[in-house]
Amino acid sequence: MVNALIGPSQARFAALKAAGQTPPQPIPVRALIDTGASGTCVDPMILQTLGLTATGVVAVNTPTTGVTPVKQDQYDIALIIPGPSQTHAPLFVGNLPVLAAELFQAQGFHALVGRAILSMCLMTYDGASGFFSIAY
Repeated sequence: MVNALIGPSQARFAALKAAGQTPPQPIPVRALIDTGASGTCVDPMILQTLGLTATGVVAVNTPTTGVTPVKQDQYDIALIIPGPSQTHAPLFVGNLPVLAAELFQAQGFHALVGRAILSMCLMTYDGASGFFSIAY
């Protein structure tokens, strides 16, 4: 698990500013690192709190869907994973397509970070000790 911030995409942020509106502040979330997921998912309550609207629908296969994909709404967000201290730069992805997925009530976290983000990082997992590290 990592702490992260989710906000409107850079494009949405700029559009709101240009329209004279105040963009919503990023929301702190707990996110699960999932090396088995190709993309990133966010709980709908976070997306709704930010006032985001779906940008499309994507057919998704998961281990529980079998060969029949389910359709999930897609949104554009900004994702920030803070560095371990003030002197370390955060990982910032300004325009990230994500899927809405009910995560919090069922599993207790707000986002699932998949390989689309992990491909920007070096991740080390020590299963024997239960520790992992991420460098970006």
